[in-house]
Amino acid sequence: MIARSLLPFTLLAATGAAAQTPAPAGQPLGGPVIPGVCLLSREAIFANAAVGKAASTRLQELTRAAQAEIDAERKPLETEAKALEPLPDNAQNKPKREALATRWQALQAKAAHNSREIEATRAKVLERIANDAQPVIAQVYGQKKCGLLFDRNTALGGNFTNDLTADVVRTLDAKVTTISFERERLPMPARSGTPAPAPAKR
Repeated sequence: MIARSLLPFTLLAATGAAAQTPAPAGQPLGGPVIPGVCLLSREAIFANAAVGKAASTRLQELTRAAQAEIDAERKPLETEAKALEPLPDNAQNKPKREALATRWQALQAKAAHNSREIEATRAKVLERIANDAQPVIAQVYGQKKCGLLFDRNTALGGNFTNDLTADVVRTLDAKVTTISFERERLPMPARSGTPAPAPAKR
């Protein structure tokens, strides 16, 4: 259905977004601090840093605008489809139904295209934030005298004293707090000549 063709895009899923490590279920493993071994969650950095939150808000705005484009074109097609439903499938009405099906197909293609543009925008923004975060990560890594860095989200347990995530978020916030961008524009794919079926009666 066109109504749900665009889904809201945020920078990250809810999982792994907390800046602090959640307590593991059951008995915590704990253990000694291992000198030089550090942990980091890039997902938590993107989700909790001010620039990540600003980017997520902007992406939601762009997603709503892209959906509004589809909604505005969908409503008259639904009205036309509803008007054609009770009419007989004769030589007079068949061309109208075929034309409507073609327009539905075009709108479906546009909705999919809008989704791809939002996703391309999200990927580009994540890359920009990652580039800003990389020197900060290197700075904190050096300050903590790390010799090895692991993805925190892959750790099953242990001592998380050397988790750099919160320090990186604070340092990144001091460096940048917002980001400006517009929706990426992608070339429209070639349209197929095969009409899609008209929407089913609700």
